[in-house]
Amino acid sequence: MTFFRFDDPWLLLTLALIPILIMRERSIANTINYSSLSSLKAVNQHRYKVLILTPTILKFIAITLFIIAFARPQEGSKRTEILSQGVDIILAIDTSGSMQALDFEKNDSQVTRLSVVKDVVAEFVKNREIDRIGMVVFGANAFTQCPLTLDQNILLSFLDKLKTGMAGDATAIGSAVGISIRRLKDLKSKSKVIILLTDGRNNSGPISPLQAAEIAKSLGIKVYTIGIGKHGKAPFLVDSIFGKRLIYQNVDIDEDVLKNISKITDATYFRATDLKSLKDIYKQIDRLEKSEAKSLDHSEYKELFHYFLISGLILILIEIISLNSFLRRLP
Repeated sequence: MTFFRFDDPWLLLTLALIPILIMRERSIANTINYSSLSSLKAVNQHRYKVLILTPTILKFIAITLFIIAFARPQEGSKRTEILSQGVDIILAIDTSGSMQALDFEKNDSQVTRLSVVKDVVAEFVKNREIDRIGMVVFGANAFTQCPLTLDQNILLSFLDKLKTGMAGDATAIGSAVGISIRRLKDLKSKSKVIILLTDGRNNSGPISPLQAAEIAKSLGIKVYTIGIGKHGKAPFLVDSIFGKRLIYQNVDIDEDVLKNISKITDATYFRATDLKSLKDIYKQIDRLEKSEAKSLDHSEYKELFHYFLISGLILILIEIISLNSFLRRLP
């Protein structure tokens, strides 16, 4: 950021004296005696006034420039350096078919679990400006949707592209934790965190959730787990020979496994049954895993007084030359 300032701005107050000096100069000029009225009449009146006033105008412009120069005008640039110890976070999001359940409400309309998750996670990401955040999606398989990045726009664009079934319709919780660990294990950061969100139980993948949790613990990685979905049965919109219709299926979240994953890794398990509780959960995690940041402001100044000083000296030189050349020959 660049800006303009005066190092001694109080000197600019002397500019208020300029009008007084101009009035005094005019009163002196009005008392000048001419040796011959005939010679004065011979001179073009308008041209004469301009020529007579030129040295005075130059002098007062020069004085103004000198005052500005003495006030030391400066062009400054300010740079803010942020010294931070960010948190490395992997968002592990379930995109299995059950995330199509319509048991959440937004603006008085029923919406899918995944659409609500995308909105809430987007807000969470926007509040973590100095953290590196990546994303793993899982269903029957798990894969990295976005590597760790400080670029929120890239992460949000990948988040927006999430669709149910993109990683299969089963639920590989252990694989999701394992892929997330792989992204975090070699990093030297203040804190390494996985936020795993699912609406089901582990029924796919080569590694069990608790085995993955033990590995995470050995590497100092916390795994916060979130079970999403209402208690009881949830509505699903399905195709039938009669068109779209709602069916109800039991919500089957393996809360015991999710609680144990978080307990093993010294983290916390949460249950989200509506939009408000989901927002509150991410706010809680945001408070629990705070980044440390402090800023240092650096300001640099470039002196500009010489531009005004040189300009003023040039005008004074022109005034002296004019007074001792063609103006000297005027009557």
